[in-house]
Amino acid sequence: MIIFNKKYLIMLLSILTLSFLLVACGGGDEEEGTDEGTTEEDTGTEDSDSEGSEDTAADFEEQEWRFITEEYQGEVQYVYAEEFAKRIDEKTDGAITVTPYEFGALGSEEDQAQLIIQGGAELAIMSPGFTGGQVPDGQIFSLHYFFPADPAETQEVLTNSEALNTDLRAKYEEHNISPLAYWTEGSMMWTSNVGIESPSDWEGLNQRVQASPLMQQTYDAYGATVQNISWGELYTALERGTVDAQENPAFFIYSADFYQVQDALTISNHNNYVAMTTVSTSWYEGLNEQEQQLIDETVEEMQDWIFEEQERQNQEGIEAIENDEEYPTEIIELTEDQIAEFKAVAEPVHEQYRNNEITESEIDSDLYDKLESEIEEVSGE
Repeated sequence: MIIFNKKYLIMLLSILTLSFLLVACGGGDEEEGTDEGTTEEDTGTEDSDSEGSEDTAADFEEQEWRFITEEYQGEVQYVYAEEFAKRIDEKTDGAITVTPYEFGALGSEEDQAQLIIQGGAELAIMSPGFTGGQVPDGQIFSLHYFFPADPAETQEVLTNSEALNTDLRAKYEEHNISPLAYWTEGSMMWTSNVGIESPSDWEGLNQRVQASPLMQQTYDAYGATVQNISWGELYTALERGTVDAQENPAFFIYSADFYQVQDALTISNHNNYVAMTTVSTSWYEGLNEQEQQLIDETVEEMQDWIFEEQERQNQEGIEAIENDEEYPTEIIELTEDQIAEFKAVAEPVHEQYRNNEITESEIDSDLYDKLESEIEEVSGE
């Protein structure tokens, strides 16, 4: 019986040797290739071909990354997180799972910012207005009529600006937040019950703002009072008259039903809603180079994708508001002369911000000047 096994083994090895030769010459079929892999595994032989294959799952450890957003499912930030998760899954062949969280699942906007700061989550989309206390320079996005009115030009600035992607990023990283990209969610619009057409229309109105001293100063210049309210409480506040007005892109005004408890919407082009794709700095720096590159390249390729997505959602949002007969809304689009009135009031606030007359913490005037120059290059003004 022992002699038979030795003969069988010799015969099997001979067949395998011939199979290897046939495969090398291109003469092996699929069945022979399967036998080759099975035999190597059974005999404990290392499959050297697998080391050079494109099996990406073998290149990444299995892990889960939490991705928190400030919006609900179907809205711009959440679909960004979903698309990001899909691309990471494809690139790692399922080894890395990215789990998106909608607004409220892990607390308020400010709670979510603290999660990143404290390392309680890996990734987040956040708006700089909710981190104004930690990084005063981030309030620069709240300046009215500072960025280009055209969202495409604003997106170009956000994507390529050294002032933002290098200088401002370094300031956020002092607080364990790394902004990997900035992008627009669309032009901001005002809703109110008075129909805002001039700065004087703000007199006596109570405007909802994020926790940003710069926002407060701007609306104070218009003659309004302000109140810091989480957007999760904003619908009720508008309905009850706790606040009289608010600002957001069209898609969000429609999705959150704010227009249903306001009489008018003003297309003012005073600002863009800027979002940041961020990671916990300590977590990101603890990743290996391959994982960092995976994140960086995915964030970079998402810039064009998210611009088209927000553009689609905002167009659909404004059309839905215009066509809603149950909740009719007056649509006011400011003329150039009306915009000039608002600019005349808003621009002195730019200088107050630059000269550090608004926030208690020091503002980097060099960052302001550099960004202003970059904006002028893009807009041609």
